[in-house]
Amino acid sequence: MSKPMQISLKAGERIFLNGAVIRVDRKVTIELLNDVTFLLESHVLQVEDTTTPLRQLYFAVQTMLIDPRNAEAAHALFQRQLASLMTVFESDGMVAALAQVGLLIERNRLFEALRVIRPLFLLEDSILHTDRGPPTAPADRRPRPTLLESAL
Repeated sequence: MSKPMQISLKAGERIFLNGAVIRVDRKVTIELLNDVTFLLESHVLQVEDTTTPLRQLYFAVQTMLIDPRNAEAAHALFQRQLASLMTVFESDGMVAALAQVGLLIERNRLFEALRVIRPLFLLEDSILHTDRGPPTAPADRRPRPTLLESAL
């Protein structure tokens, strides 16, 4: 049993707890007394936002965490994407961070893996925008199919 953890939620906010989605109707603080798998709504990436390789990798890990029924397929996708990303990125820092993510997944430390991936989005965005020019206006963007959608 781990140390109890308190989480404060605002009215209408959701938390993903052991695969269940829970929404609160008022401001509350909940205390988790044992080991539990959870993800706050603010950290959940929606399918339509998985427009880059790292966001797709994040979504695969997120799926393993909050959707146990699809965890095996998401893990297989994660492995393929991680292998591909390790060969694409040239930055030593990015490669080291991705290697750390791989180790965390091997140890079933999914939440920690998400915490390592999320800050990499800014670096990835700067690389992609350098290669492609300035980003397009949000109204000009069209949703792109993701690898995870076709895998699941």
